[in-house]
Amino acid sequence: MLFVAVCRDKPDHLAVRTAHRDAHRAWLAGLGHTLKIAGPFLDDAGHEMIGSMLILEADSLEAARATFAADPYAIAGLFAAVEVRPWLWIFGKPA
Repeated sequence: MLFVAVCRDKPDHLAVRTAHRDAHRAWLAGLGHTLKIAGPFLDDAGHEMIGSMLILEADSLEAARATFAADPYAIAGLFAAVEVRPWLWIFGKPA
């Protein structure tokens, strides 16, 4: 099953994001084929990163939450809020 994490950064935490970006990207790479999509949200001007969205495959909501909790960004305290929800991919799914 697929799960989406919508993560909102704490205000004025761009330095935390920047400091942990390499570790975050290594963690993403380590998820292998279970990671389907990942990327940052941008501010209204489209310049500053203010959050993240990730979609991964996991056996359960609890497993997905545990995986997202292991993100170096989460461990570093970057996020003000994280919402994890089951998700059904209908349109635009690669063959």
